Amino acid sequence: MGACLPALAAGTPPTTRTILVVGDSLSAEYGLKRGTGWVALLENRLKAEKLNAMVVNASISGDTSSGGRSRLGALLSQHRPSHVIIELGGNDALRGLPLSLTEDNLRQMTQAAQQAGARVLLVGMQVPPNYGRDYAERFAAMFATVAKAHKAALVPFLLAGVGDGPDPTQMFQADRIHPKEEAHPIMLANVWPALRKLLP
Repeated sequence: MGACLPALAAGTPPTTRTILVVGDSLSAEYGLKRGTGWVALLENRLKAEKLNAMVVNASISGDTSSGGRSRLGALLSQHRPSHVIIELGGNDALRGLPLSLTEDNLRQMTQAAQQAGARVLLVGMQVPPNYGRDYAERFAAMFATVAKAHKAALVPFLLAGVGDGPDPTQMFQADRIHPKEEAHPIMLANVWPALRKLLP
């Protein structure tokens, strides 16, 4: 009987991990054709790397950290993710919401995901210089503060190499807010190293 156990174990498929992405328009393929955003490219990358993981994209264009926080509990219950990527906060800044509110929402979301057994990756954002240097610096630092406090992984800036180049407008759609299709492989390249470390 004991001799059969190794064969049974060897034939057992590895557990499929579920990566839940809770984000805004930057993750929801706003203005793009389906399958070209960084989250869809992530699915392709996982398959190419033969990593047994499925991606659930629960991103909604226009969503704020408050919206994400209100939705997260049901998403955790429904999908039972092994990993949660939180990409929120940009719309909070666009709407002039207090930084303390955004930070509290990100903290609560991180804690809720961790308590549900998921590993968390926070994806940071930066705001344009016209917001003022002090606000811009505090906004950018907020993501690192939350990640450090809760021992979560961090991508400092999702749009590194997209929004901070010599002529960033060429990488954006006409609204100058949403990246073009060609920017999304760069965005995935910003996320992938941090996420890969969380995948056994």
